[in-house]
Amino acid sequence: MIEMNMTPLIDVMLVLIIMLIITIPIQNHAINLNMPVGTPPPPTAPPVVVTIDVDFDGTVLWDGVVVPDRGQLEARMQQVASQANQPEVHLRPNKLVAYKSVAAVMASAQRIGVTKIGMIGNEQFMQ
Repeated sequence: MIEMNMTPLIDVMLVLIIMLIITIPIQNHAINLNMPVGTPPPPTAPPVVVTIDVDFDGTVLWDGVVVPDRGQLEARMQQVASQANQPEVHLRPNKLVAYKSVAAVMASAQRIGVTKIGMIGNEQFMQ
């Protein structure tokens, strides 16, 4: 008994199915919304930054001005700590300074209650 070859029929049917799929329009699911228009929030003020530099010989500078002794440094830190919105304190030690000088400044800040303190300029230690 001779059987009919179904391969060409299947090929034609697959081509027809592909053509049908291609011709179906793509549906975009979109919803039109009427969004409220509000005023943008006011720009935030940049934070107040206090920079404490510790020079290679242990000299402490407060925003570029030399602080002669530890008592005056702690008095300035007390002013910073007493503010409701404390300014950021950036501690920038020199690469060659002794660790005890930087540790003393950090200990004073912690004892007085300065909470927003961070060390900057750490990239100089990578070299």
